[in-house]
Amino acid sequence: MSRDGKVIVYAAGTWDMFHVGHLNILRAAKALGDILIVGVKTDEVVLEYKGHYPLLSYEDRAAVVAACRYVDAVVPQRTQEKDELLKKMDVDILVVGDDRWEGKVEGHDFMVSEGRRVVYLPYTIGRSSTNIRKSLERFYNQQKRKEALSRSDAAESRRTAVVAQT
Repeated sequence: MSRDGKVIVYAAGTWDMFHVGHLNILRAAKALGDILIVGVKTDEVVLEYKGHYPLLSYEDRAAVVAACRYVDAVVPQRTQEKDELLKKMDVDILVVGDDRWEGKVEGHDFMVSEGRRVVYLPYTIGRSSTNIRKSLERFYNQQKRKEALSRSDAAESRRTAVVAQT
């Protein structure tokens, strides 16, 4: 156990376009201990890790996560490497969503070597920022096609009206 006998839990993520899957992870993480510290990946880390910037800025994502009632503190995660941060914060439990990991997450070996826990929490099926991003892109493209068809139909109607008048 850590300071004052309180169990410190750490969960890191991008937390872009906050959704119910994020909420489920944070709720479950908080239930594992007394203090939940959440790492929010900086924009640069997200670019390096995912190959694109998040839709929302680091500042916006950190503010949304900090507003969640399960979260006690938010810290920037400036690198994928977690060992130093976990050691500095004296983390007892590292929490990870099980949706992306084939093997071990960064920090796993450190936590185990220190006799601490790593908990892989279940992914909320069908809920992810990637899915939301893809849905928004499909919606946007559909709207653009509808607008183009509408403009094309309007132009055709005008041509037909001109031909009918002559």
